[in-house]
Amino acid sequence: MTWNRRYSLMCYIKSSLWVVPVLALLAAIAVKRLAEYLGSWLVGLGFYDLQSGFFGVNEAEAHAILDRIFSLNLSCLVFTFGSLLVAIQVAGGQYTPRIIATTLLRDNVIRWIVGLFLFNLIWVNRTMIQMGSLADVPQFQIFLAIVFALASLIAFIVLIDYCAKLLRPVTLAGRIGEQGVLAIDSVYPNPTNDLPAHATPVKRHKNSSLQTHSRGALSNARPAGSRKTPVRTVLHSGNSSIVVAVNLDGLIAEAQRANCMIDLAIQVGDFLSVDEPLFYLHGVVDDVDVERLRGFVAMAAERTMEQDPMFAFRIEVDIAIKALSPAINDPTTAVLAIDQLNRMLRMVGRRSLQDHEILDNQGQPRVVFRTPDWEDFVHISFREIRFYGAGSLQVERRLMAMLDNLMRSLPKHRHAALKIEMKLLEDSIAQAHKATDDAALARIPDTQGLGGASGVRA
Repeated sequence: MTWNRRYSLMCYIKSSLWVVPVLALLAAIAVKRLAEYLGSWLVGLGFYDLQSGFFGVNEAEAHAILDRIFSLNLSCLVFTFGSLLVAIQVAGGQYTPRIIATTLLRDNVIRWIVGLFLFNLIWVNRTMIQMGSLADVPQFQIFLAIVFALASLIAFIVLIDYCAKLLRPVTLAGRIGEQGVLAIDSVYPNPTNDLPAHATPVKRHKNSSLQTHSRGALSNARPAGSRKTPVRTVLHSGNSSIVVAVNLDGLIAEAQRANCMIDLAIQVGDFLSVDEPLFYLHGVVDDVDVERLRGFVAMAAERTMEQDPMFAFRIEVDIAIKALSPAINDPTTAVLAIDQLNRMLRMVGRRSLQDHEILDNQGQPRVVFRTPDWEDFVHISFREIRFYGAGSLQVERRLMAMLDNLMRSLPKHRHAALKIEMKLLEDSIAQAHKATDDAALARIPDTQGLGGASGVRA
């Protein structure tokens, strides 16, 4: 199996609700067999007899208990799936559809509790069948069924409380922020420094032991777009999809083997149609295995965050602008999303973001891998929210506080893009507020949106 197929399979497993319940079904079959042998062993050792047992229930009572337990778990299961579908529709409509696969369907608490319900259903059904073939009531199996039923009941109550908290705006925005921080740390592991943007050291891939250097240290390094005409262009084959991950280590090894340089024509998150350029090859390309190269790029119908921190920004911005729509009109939720954008953008501003050439151990450039630059992250964090939030005091004051915080905490070479956003925000405030007092109030930085810093600074 190629790398991209393995990666796609793992992503599918992580975002599929059915995987854990199916494993629970298989576990129920195996554990039930073991429990039956254990019950027979306990009877043989004289720990209890089948007439008195743990509860001493007769056959009619045992059937009634199992029937009620089966109905309980079936009701919990139906209610859970029904509520989950409603929650997905509400969350997708009120926040953004992109949180369904990235957050709701990947939640292990929901999947394991659903698995527990199915486990109990199989257990009870197997116990009913076992009672039909035995002369006496299997007391030990009834006891375990009651224990699992109590566990299911507690899990159901926990699930209701958990889902109610999960669907809160602060929880969803926080979860996306956590995933974004992990993606930033993975894709941009190297810190930046107080150098001009064009001289920022090239980042090093986290899983690679290969050497990397700044652009100025490369005699043959050229900015993207000014590179010489490639010797060969590798086109994308298969279905039109979105690039979700790239195996840089595999590309570097293939470039070393063929003694060439591989320039990725795309970056993670791009939509790629059939027959569009996927790789530009430079140098000796006769021995390059094209199909192997294609196998190092994972494609999917929807973006993921593992190698795409920009997607976390995109989701937070979508939550904010959806909250600012006239149909919802919830600027407080937009402020919660801006809180996470501030957190992620501050982290991005302290990392090296430049496009780079990855060198092998002999200092030869092998792979060119493009990632979003600082201006891209700044634009996505401010432009749309400023446009849709024009006139909202909460949003304007929170954006002011965000810009103030970033310019105080980030290196100076990050300030140019932030100053542009500050000017645009001030112009937007002047246009949106005709009253002088409202405009003055909107220009006060406030981390709470409205009410946290009134009068502190005009």
